[in-house]
Amino acid sequence: MIRVAINGFGTIGKRVADAVAAQPDMEIVGVSKTRPSGEAFIANQRKYPLFIADIDKKQAFDAAGIEVAGDIPQMLQLCDIVVDATPGGIGAENRALYELYKVKAIWQGGEGHDVAGFSFNSSCNYEDAIGRDFVRVVSCNTTGLCRIIHAVDKVFGVEKVRATMVRRGSDPGGIKNGPIDAVVLNPVTIPSHHGPDVNTVLPGLDIVTMAMIVPTTFMHMHVLQMELKSDATREEILDMIKKHSRIGLVKKATGITSTAELKELASDMGRPRCDLWESCVYEGSVSVLNNRELFLFQAIHQEADVVVENVDAIRAMMGTVRNGEDSVQITNEALGFEPI
Repeated sequence: MIRVAINGFGTIGKRVADAVAAQPDMEIVGVSKTRPSGEAFIANQRKYPLFIADIDKKQAFDAAGIEVAGDIPQMLQLCDIVVDATPGGIGAENRALYELYKVKAIWQGGEGHDVAGFSFNSSCNYEDAIGRDFVRVVSCNTTGLCRIIHAVDKVFGVEKVRATMVRRGSDPGGIKNGPIDAVVLNPVTIPSHHGPDVNTVLPGLDIVTMAMIVPTTFMHMHVLQMELKSDATREEILDMIKKHSRIGLVKKATGITSTAELKELASDMGRPRCDLWESCVYEGSVSVLNNRELFLFQAIHQEADVVVENVDAIRAMMGTVRNGEDSVQITNEALGFEPI
C-alpha cells in the first residue's frame, strides 16, 4: 500500500483524501489543519489521523474536542508521498520540509511550475512522471484545457487554440469572496496565465487565453476555438469525446444549458459533494466549420477535476502503475466514476 499524507485538508485536500482512501492500493496516514474547523471534525469522523502545523495550538483543538495525532513533521515520517493542498504560495515554502524528511511531494496549480519543475496531467504526460520526487498537478482550468486539446491533437492535430475562461468568483464556501455584482476582467491584459500554464504540459502549442470572473460559485465555463491540422467532422469530434475517460458529454436532449443544471445532475447521480471530476463538454455547442475550425463550450468543476489527477500522479511517482490509461481506469473504478 502507498502511504499518503495530505498537507492541507481544505477544498482540494479533503477531496483528494477521500479519493485516495477509496483506492485499492493506497491509504491515508494523515491529514493536516492549522486550526479547529468543521473540516477538522470531519477528519476525525473519517478516521483520518489529524496533524497540526503548530503543536503549541493543540490546546485549542483539545478544547474543541478534536483529536490530534501530532504535528506535520511527525506526519511526514509516516508517509511515502505527501499531497500539498495548502493555499497558493504556502506550498512552495514547504518544499524544504519535504526534502528534509525525504518524501515525494505533489503540489497544486496554485503554485508555479518551478516549485516541482514538472507539471502533470494524467491524459498527457503520465509516463513522464514515473519515479519523480516532485510533481505539480496543474490547475482546474489547465487540466480541462489539456484534456480536450491533447485528445483532439492526437487524432486531428491542433494548429492553434484560442480560449476564454469565464471563471467562478468563489468556491461555494468562500463567503468572504466576490464579486457580488460585476464581471471582472482577470486579467485585463491578454494572454491570461492559462495559456502559458498549458504550455508547461503541452510545450510548443500555439495557445492564447483570456479570462474573466463572474458572480457564481459552481464551475468555470470555457469558450474554446481550435484550428485543426487535418479535416474533421462534428460526428468524429463527438465520437472522440465519448471515448475519453475524463471528458463527459452534456447531451443536448437533457436540455441542460447551465452550470446550475449540471450541479443538479451531479446531485441526482449521487456524486459525493456534487463533484464532477470530468470536463463537461456541451454536445449542442460542438461545431466544425470549414472542416478545420472546431468550436465548443466546456464546464469545469474547479473543486473536483484535479482530484483524480492527484491520485494518478501518486501512482506515477511511486512507479507502481507504469501505464497512464491503467491508472486512470483504477482510479475511476475505485470512485465508481463514469463520465456523464
